[in-house]
Amino acid sequence: MALLRKINQVLLFLLIVTLCGILYKKVHKGTVLRNGADDDLEAPEEVEEEIPVVICAAAGRMGAAMAAINSIYSNTDANILFYVVGLRNTLTRIRKWIEHSKLREINFKIVEFNPMVLKGKIRPDSSRPELLQPLNFVRFYLPLLIQQHEKVIYLDDDVIVQGDIQELYDTTLALGHAAAFSDDCDLPSAQDISRLVGLQNTYMGYLDYRKKTIKDLGISPSTCSFNPGVIVANMTEWKHQRITKQLEKWMQKNVEENLYSSSLGGGVATSPMLIVFHGKHSTINPLWHIRHLGWNPDARYSEHFLQEAKLLHWNGRHKPWDFPSVHNDLWESWFVPDPAGVFKLHHNS
Repeated sequence: MALLRKINQVLLFLLIVTLCGILYKKVHKGTVLRNGADDDLEAPEEVEEEIPVVICAAAGRMGAAMAAINSIYSNTDANILFYVVGLRNTLTRIRKWIEHSKLREINFKIVEFNPMVLKGKIRPDSSRPELLQPLNFVRFYLPLLIQQHEKVIYLDDDVIVQGDIQELYDTTLALGHAAAFSDDCDLPSAQDISRLVGLQNTYMGYLDYRKKTIKDLGISPSTCSFNPGVIVANMTEWKHQRITKQLEKWMQKNVEENLYSSSLGGGVATSPMLIVFHGKHSTINPLWHIRHLGWNPDARYSEHFLQEAKLLHWNGRHKPWDFPSVHNDLWESWFVPDPAGVFKLHHNS
């Protein structure tokens, strides 16, 4: 009888524990549901998407980067995070220019680019030494500099943005494409621009088709080229396809075989990208990359056309802060004076 009584007591205890457990779960579940309902009622506003914009600030043309940044920031309500890239000896000056000017309100990060990654990968070219500046190759290394973003905008420093950068960021990249560019053949007013001396819009202008390595690519020399001064990039695809490694391979081949017509504007950095992204890139709305403003100081666009343009690019030798140049009044309207007084405009007054 004593044993039976103990068994009954144990069973009764287990029953009580079970009932308590069931009761606790019901009460706890009700609390969670109520909290969830409260959360729905008091849900915070969604965090605005951050748009990362990468732009380089080279020592001798830092004013260009600041003007570009000012034009972007002034023409959008989007949440922009500027990645301003420079070499070690310029980082302090970049920060002072931003923090001691009207740009102090922007959200920015200063990123150091180590030129040692280019060692042995650049072939000297005395005809256009400015194209060999280390920062000209920052676009090759975007995933190494920008870690936490899926989509990134890269811009050359000699641009002015007149539209809302959100539109450019919303550019659709096709499945499997790591980047979008503007095709040279799709440029508005192309007939007018084609009259500019030496203007190239095909692969023939960038690759030396006398070389077997280039011929073996099987790319027609009449293929339309694109300009990598404005890039919308997918970092996941870029890393997955090992784009940086591919670009470095073609830099190295050029050192060994002199494959590129690098005397033309942008040839040194453009040519490897033309090869790597051939047939594997999306396109940017042509109005988001109106270029060649720096190609010929005697050729001008119509004022009406310039007003419609979303982005202006002074690629070529004739920059809007120097003389001679064209449409420099548009650029100067966004110029941010150097607090240190080092960068000055050089115009024939």
